[in-house]
Amino acid sequence: MVVKHHRHSDKVTRSRRWKGLRLEVLRRDGFACVMCGARGRLEVDHIKPVRSHPELSFDLGNLQALCPSCHTRKTRVEIGLGREDPAREAWKKLVRETGRHEHERKSDA
Repeated sequence: MVVKHHRHSDKVTRSRRWKGLRLEVLRRDGFACVMCGARGRLEVDHIKPVRSHPELSFDLGNLQALCPSCHTRKTRVEIGLGREDPAREAWKKLVRETGRHEHERKSDA
């Protein structure tokens, strides 16, 4: 027996409105993952999930660009399959901030 996973966001992400909004989010976030800074293939994530906050489906403030790894990690935590490690999260934040400051220095030069 195969159990099909129901994605609550399917109706949203298959709409015409989503395409324009997705591009707007990617531009706003500098075409980089907001968690790790990765570039390349990115997904636009609902910070508050569509399944619990359908009214925020098209709200720019509820959307963020994530790389596939960060998106998977976030989803696993949301559904109870994994917990955030505070030490790891602190390290990732430090790396992000260091990279951001380095980028600012290069831009100022």
